[in-house]
Amino acid sequence: MLALNVAPDASSSKTTLTTRSAEHAALKRPHARRTTTWQSLLSVTVLAAATAFTGLAQADEGEGGGAVRLLKTIPIPGTPLRGFDISWVDAATQTYYLADRSNAAVDVVDAKTGTYVKRLTGGFAGVKFNANNTANNALSGPNGVTSSGRWLFVTDAGSRVVTIDLTTGLVVSSVVTSPSPNRADELAYDSHDGTLLVINNADEPPFGTLISVNKSTGQLTVGAKIIFDAAHAGFNATSGAEQPVWDPEARKFYLSIPEINCTGPTCGGGGATGAVVQIDPHSTGHVDAVFPVQHCQPAGLTLGPKDHLLIGCGVPFDTAGVAWTATDAATAAPVSIVLNAHNGAVVATVAGVSGSDEVWYNRGDGNYYLAARNNPGGPVLGVIDAKTNTLTQLVPTINTAGKTTAPPFPSGTAHSVAANPHNNWVFVPLPANNVFPSCLNGCIAVYASPERHDD
Repeated sequence: MLALNVAPDASSSKTTLTTRSAEHAALKRPHARRTTTWQSLLSVTVLAAATAFTGLAQADEGEGGGAVRLLKTIPIPGTPLRGFDISWVDAATQTYYLADRSNAAVDVVDAKTGTYVKRLTGGFAGVKFNANNTANNALSGPNGVTSSGRWLFVTDAGSRVVTIDLTTGLVVSSVVTSPSPNRADELAYDSHDGTLLVINNADEPPFGTLISVNKSTGQLTVGAKIIFDAAHAGFNATSGAEQPVWDPEARKFYLSIPEINCTGPTCGGGGATGAVVQIDPHSTGHVDAVFPVQHCQPAGLTLGPKDHLLIGCGVPFDTAGVAWTATDAATAAPVSIVLNAHNGAVVATVAGVSGSDEVWYNRGDGNYYLAARNNPGGPVLGVIDAKTNTLTQLVPTINTAGKTTAPPFPSGTAHSVAANPHNNWVFVPLPANNVFPSCLNGCIAVYASPERHDD
């Protein structure tokens, strides 16, 4: 099949963009060294972007080489895909699900063949707009999506959570976590006890809700509410709450909190201290542990090997320890962070990629994938080797602007990612654009890492 080769050196079995231990230590020394390292990463991104759209290379499915390559795009029918949120691959059924706000539905794709299958509706809110015709994410939906067996769990505006029976495509249970009109956002599922942790990120303070699932009927029952403020959790979450993940070994939920205990003008997205928190599925309203992290604003979170947690840092910081902007006088110093889930110790700080939303560990090829829509060099799919905790590739994706004149449509960003461990296909939804092939109406880009590392 034809594949777009985006690797700087496709013949190499492993393209290591980051440096090894001595160079990682050097990054902690004067800023000049860090600037040089980041500039080299940026040049690789630019080179990769040029290669991706000018050089078609013949590649057989499963061919070795280690480079993540664009294999195909899956066009999305209906209203052009611009507003969307979290995606999920059910490895057992090799099915991909995408929370598609533009079509107020969940898109279903065969993750084995890369074929669009159908759309599941459930009375979702779709894209809602502010008075100035910019999108209001807090009132939009669907948002989070995950599955277990025949049940698909989806969050929506109005703090709504539903179960869809995948054998019929019908909603069999619907609950709300709060009277708030704001969305229920990301969620994770404890398959052992049948418990969902659902996050309301847009409320102040943000909170999580434990919801029990009847595994036989899919019925949902709302349980304890965990408020992320000093009175209930021992800290104040001052910029929402993000991606939760279930750790079956520890039998705990973990959750990214972008910013904690911030005071002053930088709060709400620029505070230097964030955290990952640990939550027991039987919690009555508290958190078990708080693991602070610096200069990251944790957003995406995924469980990797050795009970490590990869944090996708939602905001890149600069060499002065300040949230980076395009007009910054200091150099960007983007990082992602790997934590030990047992004690919160920082295992690795991986230089070169930040500004991520959803992140995913693919056990099939041993890589972490990061949907880094706000990486300083432009939006990319970041690839980190989970064995060595080194950045191996930055693969260009795309963001698009919204439109505020009638009829309006939202801006679109490449902030969602999920992978099928059986064929190592990595799915990244892209907003409607004229850059990627067959994507004028929006598409799901399918990338592949041909190497396989079975667990």
